[in-house]
Amino acid sequence: MTEMFISLMIIAGISAFTPIVARIIPKQIVPETVLLIVAGAILGPNMFDLIKADSNAITVLSELGCAFLFLLAGYEINPRVLTAKDGKKGLATWAVSLLIAFILTSFLPQLASGTQGKIATALLFTTTALGALMPILKEEGIMDTVIGDKVIAYGTWGELATVLAMAVLLSTRATWATGLILGLLVIICLWISFIANKAVEHDTRLYNFIEAKAKTTSQSMVRLTILLLILLVAFSAVFELDIVLGAFAAGFVLRYISPADNKDLEEKLDGIAYGFLVPLFFIVSGAHIDLAAVLKYPILLVVFILGLVLIRAIPIVVSLSLEKDKEDRLDIHNRFSVAFYCTTALPLIVAITGIAQRAGLMQADIASVLVAAGALTVFVMPLLGKLTYSLVDADPVNAVVEIFHSPREMMMIIHKHIELERSRAREYREMARETIQSRIDQIQDPQEKAAMLALVKRQQAENQAFTKEQIKEGQDLWNKHKQEIIDLYHQFHQDQDPDQEIFEYFEDSRK
Repeated sequence: MTEMFISLMIIAGISAFTPIVARIIPKQIVPETVLLIVAGAILGPNMFDLIKADSNAITVLSELGCAFLFLLAGYEINPRVLTAKDGKKGLATWAVSLLIAFILTSFLPQLASGTQGKIATALLFTTTALGALMPILKEEGIMDTVIGDKVIAYGTWGELATVLAMAVLLSTRATWATGLILGLLVIICLWISFIANKAVEHDTRLYNFIEAKAKTTSQSMVRLTILLLILLVAFSAVFELDIVLGAFAAGFVLRYISPADNKDLEEKLDGIAYGFLVPLFFIVSGAHIDLAAVLKYPILLVVFILGLVLIRAIPIVVSLSLEKDKEDRLDIHNRFSVAFYCTTALPLIVAITGIAQRAGLMQADIASVLVAAGALTVFVMPLLGKLTYSLVDADPVNAVVEIFHSPREMMMIIHKHIELERSRAREYREMARETIQSRIDQIQDPQEKAAMLALVKRQQAENQAFTKEQIKEGQDLWNKHKQEIIDLYHQFHQDQDPDQEIFEYFEDSRK
């Protein structure tokens, strides 16, 4: 018991100081998730042995942290995304990745033995760590952008399809039995969603009571959310499915039944999850990495990461390149940005290697190297995604050529091209502002012209005062500004809507 509390104290200390360390690192290029994993690996049983990661209590808390991570990931996803155009392309791309993985794993028999081992290895190459990726996308301000939407559309299937494939292909029971269990899970989710949605729609006494108690010490909404999570995770555990599936399902259900923009509940769940349980999960995941084994098989580490790029990233780039609508087709660097983000992997690598190891299909040393490679992708892939996303029109092809000729000066070349992009972005903002001023000058009514000019100046001042910490509120601010422009236009033009093109200039001027 004493050792467990000492371990929890160390874990809590790492969680508390990690944001400070991440802030100190120049340009904050290392995500907090990576620092948590590294700290766990160093202080875990394979090195200094200060964190007793194998104790039952810490294992349960770690599993709960994983469950909360995927609950919030599922909650962030709009189910319509899965059936929309990008969602369908995401599923098709995942299927192609799986096919390529099956072919290539036949040349890597040393990773795992037997048919089941090859299936497990193939699935390792198709996963996207969407749960681990969500906080990174939020930190970098990419959520709710075109790139962010594409990452979620493709990444969701990289997580969900892999979990479903694990349930079917790695199960020891008959396929029909697994299908029956998955069908029962779907029925339970639909039943909960139906009952809860009816209670909300009809404004029942029970719902009003729960809502009234939500902000008291009862915290009814939080308690019911945790009940939903534990219920579906317990279902998954009883029927030997990965708990990720139950947690993901709980997130989908919560999104369906929760009132729109329930920021109060979101903040409370974020506090519980990211305040302690999720950091604990990443630290414990790191604690299971045997760094000695990683040093023993360095080539395997590199081969696995390159395999992820080949099997997961390249098909996504090809899929995005096949977009017929030129207006919707991303630039080549943004296609690679989406692909790199979607190649981030970890939680499911831990789950799949654990299954293979327990079944005697994979050696502990190999599993440790693969988990370490997955942890490394949480650092490398978002960094590559961020760099390719930031380059925008800053001559990315020339940057690659320069790096090829002078690899030792890679960081200096990247920095130069990022500065070039920033310069061009400033020029573009100025051009957008000049266009807005020109449009205002064309207004004939002096009163309307003065009112619009005053409004634009005030909005520009608000934009300049906008800080990185307020990035989540950016879309709300833009919607507010847009509505103000529409309302003012209606005052002078009898409820006619303004030209949509002007909104594009206004939005460009904010960037």
